[in-house]
Amino acid sequence: MQGIYSSKHKLRNSKSELCGGEFVTPFETPQRVEYVLKEFNNRNIGKVVKPIDFGMGPLLKVHDSRYLDFIQSCHTEWQQAGNSGEAIAWCWPSRDTGSSFSPKDINAKLGYYSLSSDTSISYGTWEAALDSANVALTGTKLLIDNNSSAFSMCRPPGHHATRDMFGGYCFINNAAVAAQYLIDSGVSKVAVLDVDFHHCNGTQSIFYNRDDVMVCSVHGDPYSAFPYFSGYVNETGAGYGKGFNFNYPLPPNTGYSVWKRALCSALEVINNYGPDKLIVSLGSDTFKDDPISFFKLDSEDFFDYGYEISKLDVPTLFVMEGGYAVNDIGVNMVNVLQGFET
Repeated sequence: MQGIYSSKHKLRNSKSELCGGEFVTPFETPQRVEYVLKEFNNRNIGKVVKPIDFGMGPLLKVHDSRYLDFIQSCHTEWQQAGNSGEAIAWCWPSRDTGSSFSPKDINAKLGYYSLSSDTSISYGTWEAALDSANVALTGTKLLIDNNSSAFSMCRPPGHHATRDMFGGYCFINNAAVAAQYLIDSGVSKVAVLDVDFHHCNGTQSIFYNRDDVMVCSVHGDPYSAFPYFSGYVNETGAGYGKGFNFNYPLPPNTGYSVWKRALCSALEVINNYGPDKLIVSLGSDTFKDDPISFFKLDSEDFFDYGYEISKLDVPTLFVMEGGYAVNDIGVNMVNVLQGFET
């Protein structure tokens, strides 16, 4: 299994996150990927390559062009408006007003394109997010060219980003961009399996009306966990996508035996769908010591569920998402890959 890594992820090194009513050091840090890369190399999982530049084309197949322009220019506009620090939304529109709105002021843009106030836009965010998408796309191309599996060490993560909104540390939806690239390359059916603790609201929304990309997510019950407003069992798709979206929300303190049953249910659904390629949004924040999650998986469990995924026997791209117990993230992420390769 080849790995794809870009040092440009370090350009995003935000210093502010709103959590519990105060500004804290962000949980999503550059060290996350560095620990994963080190563990990947230490275990000789495979060769690590640099990403290819795919340009804006694949991103525009998934994201609104005005939204991407905003992410690219936001930090500069923020500074030009006389602001210091990092750009954080503080005023949100009611999007159900029915009015046609094209924001001009940087504060209006931040609110319009933001789904949560936890995520600031700092210097280097655009460059890091753009290269994170290239990391995912390079893994996708390896999947197509070699019909084997790959691991894209994406940072920042992506699965919370919708077509035109950022939040939850996500700006470009790497898994969605990868899935769309597969479809555009002639792949008939793609499945996305999200095993991150948090629901993949962005990935779900992007493919909710489609039957060529199935989305399955095992996650913390949104009654108690971010992103709160999506990830419920009754969200099963719409239109052509009806019956192609599956959610498996689980309560606080869920241990591996219960979590695994939900995973195996999702794997059965995916197997029945019969995808040509599989994308796994891989978050290790299901780990028992993760600071912003509430599942209780041990490091050894990650081996086992990697093996369970391998039973699908489908060329698979692992796309890195969350995981905030930084000292353990490398071990947990690579345990999944090693279990898959067993």
